[in-house]
Amino acid sequence: MEIGLILLIFVVCLLITISIHELGHFVTAKRAGVKVEEFGLGFPPRLFGVRRGETLYSLNAIPAGAFVKTAGENDPEIPRGLAGKGPWTRLWIYAAGPLANMVLAVIFLSAFFMLPTQVIVSDGAMVHAVMAGSPAAGAGLEPGDIILEIDGQPVREWANMQQMMNSGQEGKEITLLLQRDDSRKTCNLEPSFDVTLQRWTMGVLLCRNMVKVVEQNSPAGEAGIEPEDAILSIGGEPVYSEESMCAALDSVKSGDEIELSLYRGEDEWLQASIDSALVDGDARIEPETMGLGMLWVDGARIEQRNLPLWRAVYLGAGYVANFPALIVESIPLIKAEPDKALVGPVGAGQLTVEAVKVMGWGNLLFMAGLISMGLGLFNFLPVPPLDGGGMLVALIEGIRRGRRLSPRAIKLAYTIGTVLIVSLAVAITFNDILRLITGGNFIL
Repeated sequence: MEIGLILLIFVVCLLITISIHELGHFVTAKRAGVKVEEFGLGFPPRLFGVRRGETLYSLNAIPAGAFVKTAGENDPEIPRGLAGKGPWTRLWIYAAGPLANMVLAVIFLSAFFMLPTQVIVSDGAMVHAVMAGSPAAGAGLEPGDIILEIDGQPVREWANMQQMMNSGQEGKEITLLLQRDDSRKTCNLEPSFDVTLQRWTMGVLLCRNMVKVVEQNSPAGEAGIEPEDAILSIGGEPVYSEESMCAALDSVKSGDEIELSLYRGEDEWLQASIDSALVDGDARIEPETMGLGMLWVDGARIEQRNLPLWRAVYLGAGYVANFPALIVESIPLIKAEPDKALVGPVGAGQLTVEAVKVMGWGNLLFMAGLISMGLGLFNFLPVPPLDGGGMLVALIEGIRRGRRLSPRAIKLAYTIGTVLIVSLAVAITFNDILRLITGGNFIL
């Protein structure tokens, strides 16, 4: 039932995204004096329509998007036709659809950022691993150290550390206040610039807890848990403090399996299972009774945050503005796993279901923003019959001072482009369906 509801909302979001795209074309065509013969929701056969002025507004039987039908789309001789307009006017009309998607993406993402969010705060951040040859390694940081302060400023959230290192005088030497076991010490290091991440880093991986000791022949040891593992969740409940771990263990019914998600470093996520009946019979299940000695960061708790409207819009617009650059930076990943990077409506639906199940219903807004951005960027590609193809033709004719390309050349370009787009769509859809049939996922 939940999956069905998620897919229904996904389809509604997809239809809204496509309809807004076509509405962008519709409004700009009207303003440019182009005769719009029909604006339709869905695709024929037509269920009913209402004529207002010279335009028929229709509702159609196939709920797969929307369309705008203008007069003279390919014939410049038709009065008030699209093809009869100047090249810069046509370029603007073609661009309006993808631009409308970008505006809609900002709206969706801004709404997402305005949702109340839960943030884990604590009195410091624990070091899980230190990268070889990094500034942190040179400064002597070790796994289990807790970074309490940077240049005298307390570390409350992981994001604090990035902000402190990437604000002000970039790359300057910083002073860390560390807690190691029961003592405190200071050390100095100079962050290095990570070209891939495009920010200054010290070369550490962070965690919220760490397994310090695993007793021999204990239930935890038999389950394969090792020292320096970080426990991420128990039974699907996040573990960020000793209290949250005990609460998650208390929810395990007698005789059930204790399912733990672990992080071991070097991008290694593991699952461990412990039979609760092996943990001291009917005694309360605690880390000690499982054979675990843990390290924790003091004061870890969850706080709820709300972003003001201006900040949410700023983040939403920034995400859209930076998205093309993120795609360029992701090209190596796209080449490595193209089946997960290139998805159609079927794959986007699967990704939406996974995102909502893992991260909550609020992520529907985030996914809707990504879908709107994806549709806009895809239509900007300079390949006929996409909007970008029409923009390219109009741009060339504009540079040629209105001298038109030959109808034969345009027809050939549109034929080749259509074959390429249809072939790509078939291949992507086939891959999306194959992923579903074989039980593959996006590993969120």
